[in-house]
Order: sequence, then structure tokens, then C-alpha cells
Amino acid sequence: QVHLVESGGGLVQAGGSLRLSCAASGRTFSSYAMAWYRQAPGKQRELVATITSGGTANYVDSVRGRFTISRDNAKNTVYLQMNSLKPEDTAVYYCKGRSTQFGTTYDSWGQGTQVTVSS
Repeated sequence: QVHLVESGGGLVQAGGSLRLSCAASGRTFSSYAMAWYRQAPGKQRELVATITSGGTANYVDSVRGRFTISRDNAKNTVYLQMNSLKPEDTAVYYCKGRSTQFGTTYDSWGQGTQVTVSS
């Protein structure tokens, strides 16, 4: 499994931007599928964006066109660029790494970073 540490959260006004980073330990980061999730107060954790080991990205409808997930395998880091932020984007954002070995899936989670968007 991989150890993940998120950073880059903070307080921003509606319409602003933030870039989240998720730094991973280990030598096999490039083989991991990565994802960003978020959890707002009183709500379930929801998937925001995913990126495969090959770099293919997908997004939930509510952030498509505003958020961009990317990865830099040389730096063992995955990013989430968030533009045109809305108050409803306020949540704790988590990154997740997934690897599959011999048919078994392993998920690792970071500790989360708070994003607060003021209106």
C-alpha cells in the first residue's frame, strides 16, 4: 500500500481557484489508479474525479469543466485543480490510491484537506 498526504486546501471566495496536491510514498505510484473524493458536513463521501495509471481522467458531473485531475509520476503526486469554485464545493477532500495485485484490490486514503468556499 501507499502512504498519501494531501495539501493545498484553504478558504477561498466563490469563483476562485485552489490546487490540491496528494503526495505518495513508494516506488510503484505510477501503477496506481488515483482518485479525489470529498465529504461535506452531514453528507456521505462522494467521488469527485479519477485518473488511471495511464492518465485517463473522469469526473462527476457537478465538477466537470471546472476541476482537472492530473498526475506527475516523477514526483509521485496527483493534483486536483479546482476553478470557478462554488460554496457547494465546501468539503474535506481526500485522495485515494488503488492498486491491484494477484486479483486483490488495495485502497489507501490520505488524511484529507479542508476546502471552504465562501459566498
